[in-house]
Amino acid sequence: MKVVPIAVVADVTLGKMLQPTRKSDDERLLPYLRAAHVQPHGRLDLSVESNEMWFSDQERTMLDLRAGDVVVVEGGAVGRGAYLSEDMPGWGFQNALLRLRARDGADGRFISYCLQSAVYSGEIEAICTAVSIAHFTAEKVGRFRIPDHDHTTQRAIAEYLDVETGEIDATIGKLDELAETFRHRATELITRLAFGLAPKHIRNATDAHSPLSGIPEHWERTKFGYDFTESAERNSDDPPGPLLSISEYRGVELNTRTEGQQASLDVSKYRVVRPGQLAANMMWLNHGGLGVSSLTGYISPDYKAFWISDRFEPRYVHHLFRSSRYIDYFAAIATGVRPNAQRVTKTVLGATPVPLPPLDEQVRIADELDDATARVDAMLAKVAELKSLLLERRAALVTDVVTGRKEVA
Repeated sequence: MKVVPIAVVADVTLGKMLQPTRKSDDERLLPYLRAAHVQPHGRLDLSVESNEMWFSDQERTMLDLRAGDVVVVEGGAVGRGAYLSEDMPGWGFQNALLRLRARDGADGRFISYCLQSAVYSGEIEAICTAVSIAHFTAEKVGRFRIPDHDHTTQRAIAEYLDVETGEIDATIGKLDELAETFRHRATELITRLAFGLAPKHIRNATDAHSPLSGIPEHWERTKFGYDFTESAERNSDDPPGPLLSISEYRGVELNTRTEGQQASLDVSKYRVVRPGQLAANMMWLNHGGLGVSSLTGYISPDYKAFWISDRFEPRYVHHLFRSSRYIDYFAAIATGVRPNAQRVTKTVLGATPVPLPPLDEQVRIADELDDATARVDAMLAKVAELKSLLLERRAALVTDVVTGRKEVA
């Protein structure tokens, strides 16, 4: 099949470097697209928090966004792209993105699907391999070759894939909704059992400010600072285990991230976590960013690890603080300007009221919740497997169609 460099069919433009301050009178503060807006499989997500920076009159003209454009991630998740189906007046784009504007005789949707195919196959990653962060530069994008079809064929391919991938994406969306339903029901069950609430207890706004409301009368009450003691243990020169992360869905687990936050080269000051300790991301407590560890390893120096007193069953503690009631409570007491960076200070956490059921009840509750969450995890695993199969099917379909292995009418 004949191929052609992208630069032959589209103009490639790099976005604007971040400029937080005004430098000239003709500059205006405008929102801009960034890499976070460009999601996998060609999806543009404008619900992601938008930022603003200054654009001059000339930059507003040169860096506008129109229907038919394709935006492509330049660094990090290289090659990830999204097609713009509508004009975005008043928006620019950051230099973490490239804009491809199809020339006459080319279809932006077809270019977008070609790039999706290249991401799936690893072709883009292969040409962007780097020691640190890979970059799909404007020069590399311009040279990157895609199948050469006439405009009628490009449009036919794009329309066919719009329908077929749209159906797959809709099914994936339903699976995501189902998974979220499972997680929500599990969180509500955890709250009811961990606080000893009546089955018909109605969740209300006061729960977020009074986490002990409705607990059984024979349960004792304590405060976090009385029964949880911060561990000062650090890695030093000999880490006792691997890097761990704190997942809002699973708690403390091995860090397997290939992108995003990872450990620095010097991990001597990272905090050690031992089995049975409570690990907490103090800026993510309102999203469930804490849990009792079953592993020995180390976490970010910005996190904290706590020893748990003998009055508590660690498994009960794990479920208790990851309940919806405590997530709401942490959201109410956290402080900070950014919605996704709300910190709970150690002092405020120490004053947090905590229920203290008899130890035998804690063990019984933990047993019930371990069993219930295991069942939910099994269902989530099945949903994830189905989603993975659909994504594989989507990737294969896109590649087969754009390369001509599968013909469309």
